Amino acid sequence: MSNNEELIYEFETGNEVLAERYALSVERLASMEDEHFSNEKYDKYFHFVKDFLLMVDENYRFIKDGSFDKATLEELKDRNKKLYEDILPENYKKSYANPSFAVAEFGEEFGKLLAALYYELRGLITAAYKENIFNLAVATELFLEVYGVFASADQNKALPKYDEVRKILYWYGSDYAEEFRQHNFAEMVDSDRNFVSEIVLSADLTDIRYLYRFGEYITDNEIKTAEHLNSLSQEDIDKLATTYTEGYRIGFAMTGKDISIKKTAGLHYNLGFERMVKKAISNLEEIGLKSTIVLEPDNIFKMTSSTGRSGMYGANPNKQLEYDHKEDVALFLDNNFVTRKLEAAKAAGEMYKDKARLFGGPAVIEVFGEIPFSPEANADAVHLSKAQQKMLSEYRVQNSLIMNNYIIMKERSFTIIAFPVPDIGDNFKAIFDETVKINTLDYKLYQTIQQKIIDCLDQGQYVIVKGMGDNHTDMKVMLHELKDSSKETNFENCVADVNIPVGEVFTSPVLAGTEGTLHVTGVYLDGLFYKNLELKFENGCITEYGCTNFDDQQEGKKYISDNILYNHKTLPIGEFAIGTNTTAYVVARKYNIADKLPILIAEKTGPHFAVGDTCYSYEEDTMTYNPDGKAIIARDNEISIKRKTEPDKAYFSCHTDITIPYDELGEITVVSKDGSTATIIRDGRFVLPGTEELNKPMDE
Repeated sequence: MSNNEELIYEFETGNEVLAERYALSVERLASMEDEHFSNEKYDKYFHFVKDFLLMVDENYRFIKDGSFDKATLEELKDRNKKLYEDILPENYKKSYANPSFAVAEFGEEFGKLLAALYYELRGLITAAYKENIFNLAVATELFLEVYGVFASADQNKALPKYDEVRKILYWYGSDYAEEFRQHNFAEMVDSDRNFVSEIVLSADLTDIRYLYRFGEYITDNEIKTAEHLNSLSQEDIDKLATTYTEGYRIGFAMTGKDISIKKTAGLHYNLGFERMVKKAISNLEEIGLKSTIVLEPDNIFKMTSSTGRSGMYGANPNKQLEYDHKEDVALFLDNNFVTRKLEAAKAAGEMYKDKARLFGGPAVIEVFGEIPFSPEANADAVHLSKAQQKMLSEYRVQNSLIMNNYIIMKERSFTIIAFPVPDIGDNFKAIFDETVKINTLDYKLYQTIQQKIIDCLDQGQYVIVKGMGDNHTDMKVMLHELKDSSKETNFENCVADVNIPVGEVFTSPVLAGTEGTLHVTGVYLDGLFYKNLELKFENGCITEYGCTNFDDQQEGKKYISDNILYNHKTLPIGEFAIGTNTTAYVVARKYNIADKLPILIAEKTGPHFAVGDTCYSYEEDTMTYNPDGKAIIARDNEISIKRKTEPDKAYFSCHTDITIPYDELGEITVVSKDGSTATIIRDGRFVLPGTEELNKPMDE
């Protein structure tokens, strides 16, 4: 047995002890029934959370003893509703998970802390259905420890000291940091430890009850998605899955990476797509790859840069709840906590380093059409201080550098494809069919047309992008100088491989001299809506920003700082691209779903700018070629090049695309060194000779 295998064995054989610890904790929960505090508000809180934990335990035993298989669909629906009903929007105002309600009940300090504790414990729903005895045991013990401190103080009709309670949660997050990270990392890179894929492969997918086996929140959206996929022929399912998995395979081939040295691929998708995913798993196995699928709940100790969800996930019961708790880590974040989390990342990498080297990267099925969400500012939610924002930004960079030591970016690839869900409206089936067409467009046709655009762009010193109508974009984008235009190019000809559907050319611009204003009247980014988003740039970096989501201008700035800049003081333009998928654009207008398109498709429906890292982050030294054989030389900018001397200053661990739709686009013009110009798009239409074909969908 290798050292790595010994560590894994040692880690897993503690289940017997954990089961005993958990059983004792559940006994203690039950004994709380007849115990009461003199302080009625705190008594009500602890009894409510106790009852929730006992309900979670009942579901754990329901799964463990095989009762799930005998349950009716109605019983499963009822169980699912009871687990989530407290936090649904209609009940959220009086939920202990709502920081505003908790603060009103317990004051600012304990209100925020107890709301965070309850939010953390809600993650045990997933643990129960996965039969994850470790999470069940340690989180239940956490609750009992906090309860014990309050019970002890209540004997003197007092409250415990705030920091005494806060430190219980702090040490919970710190002491178990390695175990939590190892669980998550194992699920990502180890196909032998995969809860989701085992269910997908073994379940009768025509029996909709399987949707409830994961513990995720289920709505009509997930049920109708599964029913729609069940209504498709096997031929149609094969087509969908093969487009997806071929994109993954071609992604390796197009970048000259050896897929044969990889043994796993990480699948990400929304619950309901299991029939397609099952075929995708089979397709990947045919090329030597087993599938991993992560299922992890949100938690208060997460330190990621996104409010989005990854791995496999069901419906989001309340996006405002998730938004309100996205900075809960501020309750604990200090330099020691950061150090501990980085140590945990390294320990997880070391434990699974052999399997990590065999991990090929993510294959993602995104969804769109969900009910739009624009968050409300919550003054009672936990917020990071300026010092903590800086701390967290630095952590994310260091964490990404550590992970790159184990999952080496230049050796891995990815693919992303998107489909609508029933929430998109009555035209769901028609839009689904249209999306299938969009995802399977003739990439050879686009490749040829896009090459003409690239040939024009490669003549330029810079590009001018201007809006029209209510859009006041006015950007100047500097391009890298080509030493030999017969062998080199600035732009990648992006066809249907890693980014499905086909339809863009993109580059990493020179920052010096790149300047102006980027504006969009309305856009969804990572599930959040921005009204009149405006970013100003000097030398390729953001200098000012704002939006009109809120009456308070400063609240709008904070919204952008938190969710686009991820609390960096500034970000550079990491990508400039021109989208060419006018078919997708027309479908969006035909069904009035432009505001619901995922960025994966939306970015193909006009020019877009990405702020943050370049498209080639961590892979800058890997030479990439277009289909015409030219080397793509624009893989670095003045910031990313610091990776050679100051790697902690080269990356930001974020990349957010912002698209200007054709109907807000006045012009894209290429300006050469001698001052001559060539216009690619004018008034939302392609005018460059050889690109007229792209206007046909708009004319039909």
